Formats: sequence, C-alpha cells, structure tokens
Amino acid sequence: MSYLWVKAFHIIFVASWFAGLFYLPRLFVNLAMVPPDSHAERERLLLMARKLYRFMMILMVPAFVLGLLLWLHFGIGAGAGWLHAKLTLVAGILVYQEFCRRVLKDFENSANKRSHKWFRVFNEVTVILFVVIVVLVVVKPF
Repeated sequence: MSYLWVKAFHIIFVASWFAGLFYLPRLFVNLAMVPPDSHAERERLLLMARKLYRFMMILMVPAFVLGLLLWLHFGIGAGAGWLHAKLTLVAGILVYQEFCRRVLKDFENSANKRSHKWFRVFNEVTVILFVVIVVLVVVKPF
C-alpha cells in the first residue's frame, strides 16, 4: 500500500513540476514581445517568472525524493533499460531548467538576444520530453 502512495505523490509532484516547465517558456515568449518602453508589463512578467521558477524548484525536490524511494526502497525499474532512458531524459530536463534560470537572468538584466519565435519552439522541448518519458514509464519498451 505504501508503494502506491509514494507513486501517486511522485506523479503529482512531477506533473506539477512539468506544468511550470510548460508555462515558464511561455512567459519568456511574452517577455520577448514586451516593447522597450513598457516597464510595468516587463516587471509584472518578470515577477511571475521568478515566482514560477521558485515554485518549480520546490516541486522538483519532492518529486526526486519520491522517485528515489520508488527506486531504492521498492526496487522499481532496477536494472531496466527504460529506467536508464528515463533518468537520462530527466537529466536533460534538469539541464533545460538550468537553462531557463539563465534565460530568466538575461531578461532580468535586459540582455535577452532571442526572439519570441525562438522561445515558442523552445517551449515545445518539455512537451516532447514529457511524452517520451510517459511512454517509457508506461510501455517500458526496453
């Protein structure tokens, strides 16, 4: 029974974390489109992005702890290729999140060089990673 509780909360935290990863680049799209003279709009979007990033960090930690519990305590996926592929993609998500932090810093320092179109494409990376991870976990093709 405890396995199911740990698994349920892991899924809840991961889904919530991904919701932030889906929305933060959308804020970047909007920030990239803000006219230079629109300081209030820029500050409001930056505040939203900062708060969302902090919230994502808070969600990420329990998601990882619960995932480790599933793996270490319950032995879920131990020695399975799908788990190694999933963990590799999760490492990619961490790199993506760190890149988002750097992009946020660029916006805070008025140093962004990318267009809103670039951020629209960038926004789709997490969707692709999410789909692949869900398929790996459910189908376990390896």
